[in-house]
Amino acid sequence: MCVASGAGDLDSPLNVQFPANTQTFTRGKKKAICIGINYRGIQPKERELEGCINDANNIAEFLIHQFGFQRQNVLKLTDDTADPYLFPTKANIISAMNWLVRDAQPDDSLFFHFSGHGGQVEDLEGEEVDGYDEVIYPVDFESCGHIVDDVWTIHDLMVRPLPPGCRLTALFDCSHSGTAMDLPYVYTSRGKTKEPSRWVDADAGRSTMRGDMKGMLKGFGNMFKSETRLQKKAARYAKKTRGSPADIVAWAACKDFEQSDDVVDDGKAIGAITYAFVEALRQQPRQSYQELLNNIRDLIHDKCDQKPQLTCSHPIDPSTIFII
Repeated sequence: MCVASGAGDLDSPLNVQFPANTQTFTRGKKKAICIGINYRGIQPKERELEGCINDANNIAEFLIHQFGFQRQNVLKLTDDTADPYLFPTKANIISAMNWLVRDAQPDDSLFFHFSGHGGQVEDLEGEEVDGYDEVIYPVDFESCGHIVDDVWTIHDLMVRPLPPGCRLTALFDCSHSGTAMDLPYVYTSRGKTKEPSRWVDADAGRSTMRGDMKGMLKGFGNMFKSETRLQKKAARYAKKTRGSPADIVAWAACKDFEQSDDVVDDGKAIGAITYAFVEALRQQPRQSYQELLNNIRDLIHDKCDQKPQLTCSHPIDPSTIFII
């Protein structure tokens, strides 16, 4: 568990003072989903989480107060609710995703936030170079299964339906979330894209987790070699099938092979990237995508062993001012 300071009193959602200049750039409608799952009662008990409901509450208030979202257009799914339609089951999450993108138009601004368990499963379609699909786990995953990142799930539900000029911002506060939205362009802290090398990076990371030093060294060594035919093919496939004319940006808590952590303030837990995302924009509401990525990483660098990621549906100018 990591320790942070200054994250605010989490007894009430995000008890911080927001700047007066609330962002209202979008001319279309604004809609958001905020999902927080603590998995109370799951066995073994160690799999329960502490800060995910706090995350959903905090992000919802942040969007309302700083970005001009109307409360009635911010849908929260948490596993402390008594409302069966807002309990974060697989069916309810998929229904919420459909609601988010339904009748989307140019100039609309959509926001998707998930805080809970993330993971990886074997890629049965052979479309991932590293052999794994990234997944998120609803509260009923033991009986109904996970929600996967690629075909007919997260990508098809929320990326494919969006028209040009519509903006979707996603924030994944879960483990193994680097490419959870399955977007083809991954950006570095220097504002460069790194499509193929992320797979080698992931292979090296998995070798580290297995204690396979030879595999780790081989993985990192390959980073300095020319791209393999498979990597080039995967990059072309991703750009061809996973891009979108809509403006879709996903912020992830960590790389695909990494675990994500909570930070703790005053005895209250909150996800590391949720904390950093809110705190960075609270401190400096106007900043570029590249600046925001670096500021998010800086805020958790000394607190957690994870590296937040930025992926996009099409190439962007990272010096562009970030808006929701």
